[in-house]
Amino acid sequence: MTSAPDIRAGRLAPDECAKAFSDLYEPLNGHEARVAAERCLFCYDAPCVAACPTSIDIPLFIRQISTGNAQGAGKTILDSNILGGMCARVCPTETLCEQACVRNDAEGKPVIIGQLQRHATDAVMTSGRKLYKQGARNGKRVAVVGAGPAGLSCAHKLATLGYDVVVLDARQKPGGLNEHGIASYKSTNNFAQAEVDWILSVGGIELRCNQALGRDFTLADLRRDFDAVFLGLGLQAVNALGVDDAGLRGVEDAVAFIEALRQTVNLSTLPIGRRVVVIGGGMTAVDAAVQAKKLGAEEVTIVYRRSAEQMGASRYEQELALTEGVVVRHWARPLAVRGENGALRSVSFAATVEKDGRLVDTGETFELPADQLFKAIGQLFVPQHIEGSSDTLDLASGRIAVDDERRTSLAGVWAGGDCAAGGRDLTVVAVEDGKQAALSINHTLQGFVPMAAE
Repeated sequence: MTSAPDIRAGRLAPDECAKAFSDLYEPLNGHEARVAAERCLFCYDAPCVAACPTSIDIPLFIRQISTGNAQGAGKTILDSNILGGMCARVCPTETLCEQACVRNDAEGKPVIIGQLQRHATDAVMTSGRKLYKQGARNGKRVAVVGAGPAGLSCAHKLATLGYDVVVLDARQKPGGLNEHGIASYKSTNNFAQAEVDWILSVGGIELRCNQALGRDFTLADLRRDFDAVFLGLGLQAVNALGVDDAGLRGVEDAVAFIEALRQTVNLSTLPIGRRVVVIGGGMTAVDAAVQAKKLGAEEVTIVYRRSAEQMGASRYEQELALTEGVVVRHWARPLAVRGENGALRSVSFAATVEKDGRLVDTGETFELPADQLFKAIGQLFVPQHIEGSSDTLDLASGRIAVDDERRTSLAGVWAGGDCAAGGRDLTVVAVEDGKQAALSINHTLQGFVPMAAE
């Protein structure tokens, strides 16, 4: 039998934690940024732009950096993506713009677009310049539910168009996943809140925290009191593990662990197991595993039911986990959790294989000793949050059904981000959803497009 469970704080000293959770890469200085920018070929057809969900004019902002105009480059980015600073930190550029970079063909190494984007947006943020302001007020009010990337993007665009916007969020702090769900080493120095403050400085946006849809107000209330509504609700629940954990201590949701870590000032006070197992293959699984290792866990293992190529986490993120000392095991699914005296002791797995497109067990099993188990097998939209009134939204694949303009089935209601069907669960996609919804709301309320029928 394995040794007694070992979950405790203080595995690393505060200064060691601070170092472990510092920036993965030092920001580029001016000279480094210009040298990196000069590698860009400024392609006429710019495949990197086509690969960017927010259609940032990447060749233009890189050219501006190459001429020493970092703040001008920042404005070029922010005009298309108002959360360009955070996206520069968390976007999977290796599978988006940088993967499309033509430098890959010639040299096997793209222009470092993400780092250049951070250089430019940081130049604007640190300058104190106020690039945007509320447009001439038009007397119309819009409610935005959710202060995450989609909601903030929508609210900001609407404010510049002259709307008065009320943003309602269920949490105590705004920012959505950028504040509560992103690995701390990706967004350091309280950047998420600094970006929120910068976005709200446009004027015309009222933020109301601790206001939950379905608890403090209903969708019917919003439709009655506002001219339009945007829902940027995100996802509220975690998929079930599929095995009975019997309420054992040490079995936790990875999302909750990451949120607790994000809100902890002294990370050395956060308890972590000596042997940690993470089940899942997406970004949340990697973030949880890497951060467990950075907190001082001795053994951290990610177990995923299929191959490395089928993991939701990018190859870069997988390599980051391996570099940090995380073990990744493929082709296995959880079979049972075992405990003693109410605490987790080990997790057993069944080896898997793919046959005719289906995942089946091979008959082999293995067991991993574990003090702590993090479940990272995807999140769910909870429709109960939008129920309780006569207003019913159509769903598709368990999320809110929307059209190309992010209109829902209810007149005057739009939705975007992770709660909307058809998205990619990326910050940059949520930002684009919010922007496009704002433009559609404006066209509709100004009479350019008729309201959809009930």
